[in-house]
Amino acid sequence: MIIFLWLLLIAATIATLVMLVRGIVVFLATTKADLEGTGPSVAGMKSNRMMQGRIFFQAIAILLATVLLLFFGRGA
Repeated sequence: MIIFLWLLLIAATIATLVMLVRGIVVFLATTKADLEGTGPSVAGMKSNRMMQGRIFFQAIAILLATVLLLFFGRGA
Protein backbone atom coordinates (compact mmCIF):
# COMPACT_ATOMS: atom_id res chain seq x y z
CA MET A 1 0.00 0.00 0.00
CA ILE A 2 2.81 2.39 0.88
CA ILE A 3 4.63 1.67 -2.38
CA PHE A 4 1.42 2.34 -4.32
CA LEU A 5 1.01 5.70 -2.55
CA TRP A 6 4.64 6.61 -3.29
CA LEU A 7 4.11 5.78 -6.98
CA LEU A 8 0.95 7.89 -7.04
CA LEU A 9 2.82 10.77 -5.39
CA ILE A 10 5.60 10.56 -7.97
CA ALA A 11 3.05 10.45 -10.82
CA ALA A 12 1.17 13.47 -9.42
CA THR A 13 4.43 15.40 -9.05
CA ILE A 14 5.46 14.62 -12.63
CA ALA A 15 1.98 15.57 -13.88
CA THR A 16 2.26 18.88 -12.00
CA LEU A 17 5.62 19.58 -13.62
CA VAL A 18 4.31 18.71 -17.09
CA MET A 19 1.29 21.02 -16.68
CA LEU A 20 3.59 23.80 -15.46
CA VAL A 21 5.89 23.48 -18.47
CA ARG A 22 2.94 23.29 -20.90
CA GLY A 23 1.45 26.41 -19.30
CA ILE A 24 4.73 28.30 -19.66
CA VAL A 25 4.99 27.27 -23.32
CA VAL A 26 1.43 28.48 -23.99
CA PHE A 27 2.17 31.71 -22.14
CA LEU A 28 5.31 32.33 -24.21
CA ALA A 29 3.36 31.68 -27.43
CA THR A 30 0.85 34.43 -26.61
CA THR A 31 0.94 37.21 -29.20
CA LYS A 32 0.24 40.90 -28.88
CA ALA A 33 -3.03 40.42 -30.80
CA ASP A 34 -4.14 37.87 -28.19
CA LEU A 35 -3.52 40.37 -25.43
CA GLU A 36 -5.22 43.33 -27.10
CA GLY A 37 -8.21 41.47 -28.59
CA THR A 38 -11.73 41.68 -27.23
CA GLY A 39 -12.94 38.80 -25.11
CA PRO A 40 -11.02 35.72 -24.13
CA SER A 41 -8.48 34.47 -26.64
CA VAL A 42 -7.75 30.85 -27.47
CA ALA A 43 -4.30 31.16 -25.91
CA GLY A 44 -5.79 32.69 -22.76
CA MET A 45 -8.32 29.89 -22.42
CA LYS A 46 -5.62 27.26 -22.96
CA SER A 47 -3.36 28.93 -20.41
CA ASN A 48 -6.21 28.96 -17.91
CA ARG A 49 -6.81 25.22 -18.43
CA MET A 50 -3.10 24.53 -17.87
CA MET A 51 -3.18 26.48 -14.60
CA GLN A 52 -6.28 24.63 -13.41
CA GLY A 53 -4.68 21.29 -14.27
CA ARG A 54 -1.50 22.23 -12.42
CA ILE A 55 -3.47 23.21 -9.33
CA PHE A 56 -5.46 19.95 -9.50
CA PHE A 57 -2.36 17.73 -9.71
CA GLN A 58 -0.61 19.81 -7.06
CA ALA A 59 -3.54 19.31 -4.67
CA ILE A 60 -3.46 15.55 -5.31
CA ALA A 61 0.28 15.48 -4.60
CA ILE A 62 -0.22 17.37 -1.33
CA LEU A 63 -3.00 15.01 -0.25
CA LEU A 64 -0.88 11.96 -1.04
CA ALA A 65 2.10 13.41 0.83
CA THR A 66 -0.16 14.06 3.83
CA VAL A 67 -1.45 10.48 3.79
CA LEU A 68 2.11 9.15 3.58
CA LEU A 69 3.17 11.35 6.50
CA LEU A 70 0.26 10.06 8.54
CA PHE A 71 1.28 6.45 7.79
CA PHE A 72 4.92 7.08 8.72
CA GLY A 73 3.91 9.06 11.81
CA ARG A 74 2.11 5.99 13.18
CA GLY A 75 5.18 3.81 12.75
CA ALA A 76 4.04 1.86 9.68
